Amino acid sequence: MNRREVLRLLAATAISSTIPSELFALGREAHSQAENRSSVRTLNKHQDAMVATISELIIPSTETPGAKAARVNEFIDLILTEWYEDAERARFLAGLADVDARTQSLFSKNFIDCTEKQQVSILTSLDQEVESARESVTPSMLTRDKVELLEKHFFYMMKRLTLFGYYTSQIGSDQELHYEVIPTEHAGCAPVSEAPENSER
Repeated sequence: MNRREVLRLLAATAISSTIPSELFALGREAHSQAENRSSVRTLNKHQDAMVATISELIIPSTETPGAKAARVNEFIDLILTEWYEDAERARFLAGLADVDARTQSLFSKNFIDCTEKQQVSILTSLDQEVESARESVTPSMLTRDKVELLEKHFFYMMKRLTLFGYYTSQIGSDQELHYEVIPTEHAGCAPVSEAPENSER
């Protein structure tokens, strides 16, 4: 599977609510690669801090660790560096700059210097814009066209990458989803008489 096919599969997944096993495996591989890198390559220090903060606000720490603990920011940097085309990467980085521009206009400081309440207000506004775009999607539109429409918005990209990065991480898959790549039990050789009475034969 080449990079463009992976992105198409990820785009289709963004419209649904499940992560196909093939995409899950690729996400785990990407996490492994990110963990072996000494530093981020596309994001600068400020942008990396923004991505870490935004991802944590999307998936905060509760009974289980959040996006920061899952190192979602490093995962996103790898995707930006190795998977995205130049135009996609530029659109994402421009979106980060726009977030700072919004907080500068409203609060006279960059996003990461704002209070959590101020940060949430900005992300809520961005999320409402994504929902407005989603409402413009018609049932007759092809999945590709739906995604292309939504991907014009930075926060759609950010949420998609955060969810993909978190739920394919060790923390997200094991502690949050309790994902089993190999089932803990297999009764394939059990006698037929032990099968549940209501099962089909």
